Amino acid sequence: MTIHTNLVAQNYAAGKTATAPAEASGGNAFMGAAQDFLSTMQASENTAMSAMTTGADPHSLVQALAQTELAVQTAVTVRDKVVEAYQEILRMPI
Repeated sequence: MTIHTNLVAQNYAAGKTATAPAEASGGNAFMGAAQDFLSTMQASENTAMSAMTTGADPHSLVQALAQTELAVQTAVTVRDKVVEAYQEILRMPI
């Protein structure tokens, strides 16, 4: 069996770039989700404060509370999945 080193090196280089992680793409996605969560929480807090101090529209308060509840439930679900994945990794035999 003849192995051509140039062909092997070319295939290795092509495969290496295909499997390389993207530059901080996961970090940017996580930061975007965190920023969305933070902005939802701040908007809901501002709506709640304005509803209690100036008597703003109660419908907007209910809508803000529903959005906050959904954001918190989503964050808790993501946290639970991360913890579950971590525990699964810990259970793997070495």
